[in-house]
Amino acid sequence: MIPIRSSGVLLHLSSLPGPYGVGSMGEDAYRFVDFLQAAGQQYWQILPLVPPGGGHSPYQSHSGIAGNPFLIDLDKLRADELLTEEELQSARQDTKDQVDFDFLAENRMALLYTAFSRRTPELDGAVTEFTAAQKSWLPDYALFIALRDHFQGAELAQWPDHAIVRRTAAAMNRYRELLADQIQFHCFLQYLFFTQWQALRSYANERGIYIIGDLPFYISADSADVWANPTLFRVDGKRAPRYFAGVPADSFSPTGQHWGNPLYAWQNQEKENFSFWKLRIRHALSQFDLLRIDHFRAIHSFWEIPAKAETAADGRWKAGPGQKLLDVFFSVGAKDQFLAEDLGDLSEAAHAFVANSGLPTMAVLTDAFDPAYDNAFLPHNVAPNTVLYTSTHDTPTFYQFLMEQADSETRAFAIDYLRLQEAEGYTWGAIAGAFASPARLVVCPLQDILSLGGDARMNTPGTVGGSNWAWRVRKEALNEEVATHLRHLTRVYRRLS
Repeated sequence: MIPIRSSGVLLHLSSLPGPYGVGSMGEDAYRFVDFLQAAGQQYWQILPLVPPGGGHSPYQSHSGIAGNPFLIDLDKLRADELLTEEELQSARQDTKDQVDFDFLAENRMALLYTAFSRRTPELDGAVTEFTAAQKSWLPDYALFIALRDHFQGAELAQWPDHAIVRRTAAAMNRYRELLADQIQFHCFLQYLFFTQWQALRSYANERGIYIIGDLPFYISADSADVWANPTLFRVDGKRAPRYFAGVPADSFSPTGQHWGNPLYAWQNQEKENFSFWKLRIRHALSQFDLLRIDHFRAIHSFWEIPAKAETAADGRWKAGPGQKLLDVFFSVGAKDQFLAEDLGDLSEAAHAFVANSGLPTMAVLTDAFDPAYDNAFLPHNVAPNTVLYTSTHDTPTFYQFLMEQADSETRAFAIDYLRLQEAEGYTWGAIAGAFASPARLVVCPLQDILSLGGDARMNTPGTVGGSNWAWRVRKEALNEEVATHLRHLTRVYRRLS
């Protein structure tokens, strides 16, 4: 159960500082936990930890369960004598503000393979034991990634060998033998990832910091999940989607958002007693203390885009699995472990479904200040069973909204409502306004705490590439002065644990 009047910070692991081109589960992650503790926070919210897919998005992963190998702490591998200091030099990349995805793609997996080549018999045994414990997903994932590499990065629907696309027994046996070393390598990486993650999570929990994870609703078409479970998705014989997920026209795009994910075959999911979802939920709850259910409204109703549609606007609303799937969540985990991401243009029936779930829902401060009406996201209107964000990974940062995007009337209203003072820093006033609300939990992206603008935005929906998912914080920004001021506001508004 989320304590009444609590608070936390949103920061993805990849956004942490560090010497190797991307944030990781290394020393800087532990120091960030210390920062959160010093700042009086109770929660650390992250984005999905899965390997990023198209456009480097963690919502387009090759797996709904696997961990991102780029987040593995290389210094720990050196301490375990799997890498040398000289080898680590090749991984150093002095990019202070952005992840260098090209650099990672060029060198990181080769370096991790070097560590794999030095594994001891004891480590091999631990990996074998881990693989056996994760047999419901890991062998398929490891073979899938090995096959993608074998087919030079081709997506599932473009694989040249249709026998392995269809998973015939002969093809499965042949490739398991041919790619045995690569399969073992990817199992090794997953063992490292989840061992390091549980150590970091334990360190946080021991210091009163709890992790809010993120469960993407949809799965990438180019994934081990679709390959291993094609009947559970609306795909054709080549495993290409027949229908895509997305949303109709919204504030981000006048033609809607086309996400590229295949839709679920809900009848088949139900026939299998939602076993696919039970596996995902059970695994996620073993990794996180709370779980944000992304695109929660799709449980009630989802946007169906035909494969031949020109834009997402050519889709239509369809009924989702509804209470049947929601009951699966509540059968696997406790009801108070879940948060519902219910943003967007919901129908009256969808609103009722979300409300009847009883789960905490979301409100976002950057969407609150339309001067024409009394917005439900204004702090005084926010219901107690709400998680209020100053901004999110998909919105502009609060400073970007206020000073770079809002029209003069909206800006004036926000400044007047929140009593913002330039001398204090506009975003500190926004945080204070959110903290003063009745919301059970307030979460502030680190970008808002640091008063950063558009160059620190994490993602712009409807776009691919560019600076999306790349922002990183500088180590010097996580200082005592910032922690002290955040703790002061947390105490003033009675959110200090």
